[in-house]
Amino acid sequence: MSKQELEVIGQGADGCCDDLASAPLDDERAAQLAKVFKALGDPVRLRLLSMIASREGGEVCVCEMTPAFDLSQPTISHHLKLLRQAGLINCERRGTWVYYWVLPGVLNQMAAFLTTPQTAGATA
Repeated sequence: MSKQELEVIGQGADGCCDDLASAPLDDERAAQLAKVFKALGDPVRLRLLSMIASREGGEVCVCEMTPAFDLSQPTISHHLKLLRQAGLINCERRGTWVYYWVLPGVLNQMAAFLTTPQTAGATA
């Protein structure tokens, strides 16, 4: 096997695609990522994000998510607001309902950040 390093395509100068092991985080990037992971630290928000991300067609009406939880509609809306503020999802009002979708590439960026390169002899 070759030990040649490959250039990562699409890696921005701001380190948006750097992984956890590539370099220590600066204050700004750490604050951005902490906001995302804090939003995902709640089981309800993690389930909401999963419901939205796994939905065929890529978007879900809040009216379809609320019955899945033993929580009031305002509480669900609060959790969705926190996911929006963390930059994970976006929404659009259509009549009386609000539809949510995961922002493009956000899950891939999180996965890339948590992925560390395998080194020779390393085991999982």
